Amino acid sequence: MTTTHVLQRSRQPPRDATAHLFTVGQSVRLKGGWPAAPGEIYHITATLPPRGNSPQYRIRNDDERYERVTTQDNLEPVRTPRPDDDATLIERTFGHGQRTKTQ
Repeated sequence: MTTTHVLQRSRQPPRDATAHLFTVGQSVRLKGGWPAAPGEIYHITATLPPRGNSPQYRIRNDDERYERVTTQDNLEPVRTPRPDDDATLIERTFGHGQRTKTQ
């Protein structure tokens, strides 16, 4: 294996540190260290230019009358529940009480 081959093989496009990971309308949660309760859910209302190396977002909680501005490194995505999430694994796998008739 030659040095040129190794360099070409490991070359990957650099990840843009200023790329927005969240989209407008997406649900997010603030990471710890903020005045808001850590369990509160916010929605992205706008993307803003980066501050340093971290993109910024305008976010809003449904219970507040104002918006906040925060950087991407202070946010984490909120998992949105699927319709089947309240069903048990066996119900999702085999259905809800659907049985075959035995003779």
